[in-house]
Amino acid sequence: MRRAAPAIVATLAGLGLLAGFRTTTGQTVATGASAAGPPEPTTGTTPAAGAPPTQRPSTTPSTSASTASRTVDGTDVSNRYGDVQVRVTLQGTKIVDVQALALPSDRERSAEISNYAEPRLRQETLRAQSANIDLLSGATYTSESYQQSLQSALDKAGVR
Repeated sequence: MRRAAPAIVATLAGLGLLAGFRTTTGQTVATGASAAGPPEPTTGTTPAAGAPPTQRPSTTPSTSASTASRTVDGTDVSNRYGDVQVRVTLQGTKIVDVQALALPSDRERSAEISNYAEPRLRQETLRAQSANIDLLSGATYTSESYQQSLQSALDKAGVR
């Protein structure tokens, strides 16, 4: 019994470290049923409490100045766990903000994954200033769909 307590503590510490581990490959992976990787456990698009709304107008036109702020909505991208859609705010060609308009959140686990992934994907987008963002381990399908919606918004805006 004396050895059990340290073993349990060490196991919990190891699991805590694994839970925080994030891979960064910088590569885009195929989406849909053919994609490899661990599946996310749920489907749906109904926002959880605190999640962003699912639908908004597709674009807000800019003013004549090239540095004026404008917003563009990306395409709603479906995956096996729900829909993902983003809105990008640009100032000139610089990404100054990105918001998730829709993320999988129909079930508790989907909401957990979306709540974990959204701020990290937003931060990665602002850092990269493009749709070439690192995918999140444990939120692969959501990350891929986010990346695709982001790229469609940037394409609509005429950026990269």
